[in-house]
Amino acid sequence: MNLQQLSTFCTVLSEGSMTAAAERLNLTQPAVSQQIRSLEDEMKVALLVRGVRQVKPTMQGQLLYDYAKRILYLTQQAEVAIQTMSQEISGDLRVGTINSIGLYMISPVVGMFLKHNINLRIKLVYGSYEETVRAMQEGDIDLAILPDVETELGVKLPDFDSRFLLKDRMVLVGSGRDSSLPVNIAVSDFNLKPVIIYSEMYPGFERLLSEKLKQKNMSLKPVFEADNVGTLKRVIESGVGWGFLPEHSIRKQIRSGRMTHIHVDDLSYEATVKLYFRRGEQHQRMADVFFRAIK
Repeated sequence: MNLQQLSTFCTVLSEGSMTAAAERLNLTQPAVSQQIRSLEDEMKVALLVRGVRQVKPTMQGQLLYDYAKRILYLTQQAEVAIQTMSQEISGDLRVGTINSIGLYMISPVVGMFLKHNINLRIKLVYGSYEETVRAMQEGDIDLAILPDVETELGVKLPDFDSRFLLKDRMVLVGSGRDSSLPVNIAVSDFNLKPVIIYSEMYPGFERLLSEKLKQKNMSLKPVFEADNVGTLKRVIESGVGWGFLPEHSIRKQIRSGRMTHIHVDDLSYEATVKLYFRRGEQHQRMADVFFRAIK
């Protein structure tokens, strides 16, 4: 058992399938399957229940998953501690992002940075997509994590460099307790259930959804709207209705069965999420460490 196997195993469960894990890890699906089989052979137990669309952990698999997450987290802490010390990261770092990304990608690594470098001061600011980009343009943000700014908003940031982090999708989800949810729908079926709206949808997806609804002569009449993903997840889990949420923020709920992913046949959208950092040697060093910690 090695760290690579544990990382792949955790990714399979967090993504919900071998195929999705392979895409995230930039591996082939057979390579992912082989790592899992090798891990099962070594542990001499079945770790996964392999379904048609989704995999779930066995009792032993869930136990390993819990331990593996802690092992990988401690490994990341060690890496960040060594990198921050060796690169002498210090000073003020102003980080900006939107709510969903901040909660699930930035917050977990902030503690590691501060714990291992007392000379680093971080200011984390949540804002709307447009507010965060404007703060970057005005010199109030040093580092940001956002869906591709040029693609989504048509805005160029000459004072910033960027690095690719991940691909993210907006996916339609409903309560895992709602047995009436269909497996697949068309956009024309969107109003069959009460609609929950995330007001901070990726701009590109919002335009695409609006265009598809217009083609069907449909309009949205949401029963609930908010810019906080955590609140929206609780509302959807309660069974009030369904809505589109960023995939990275609801993987755990889908894997555990608390939410169900409904496939929309004629609507597909994928966003490129990037780490933006202000040009300059100091910000480059900070961005390098931040990037590795998030990845």
